[in-house]
Amino acid sequence: MAQASARHILVATEAQCNELKQQIADGADFGDVARAHSSCPSKAQGGDLGSFGPGMMVPEFDRVVFNEAVGVVHGPVKTQFGYHLLEVTSRS
Repeated sequence: MAQASARHILVATEAQCNELKQQIADGADFGDVARAHSSCPSKAQGGDLGSFGPGMMVPEFDRVVFNEAVGVVHGPVKTQFGYHLLEVTSRS
């Protein structure tokens, strides 16, 4: 079964998500931005969600994590929880 590792930043609005994505594009560290702004408990680990398989996260996550490029910041991705920036750190 496929496995992936990812990190994310969860915020309430698409506008804030886009703003943080721009900060990262401009050179801000993903982990630092996650610790400062994410509303998910994973922010303590810089947004790191660890390793997981298909179906362990919400479908919107799976679509990105198992299909999109590794090492790129994707988003905003809207889920029932809010807006996410997602970075796939590895996939096998």
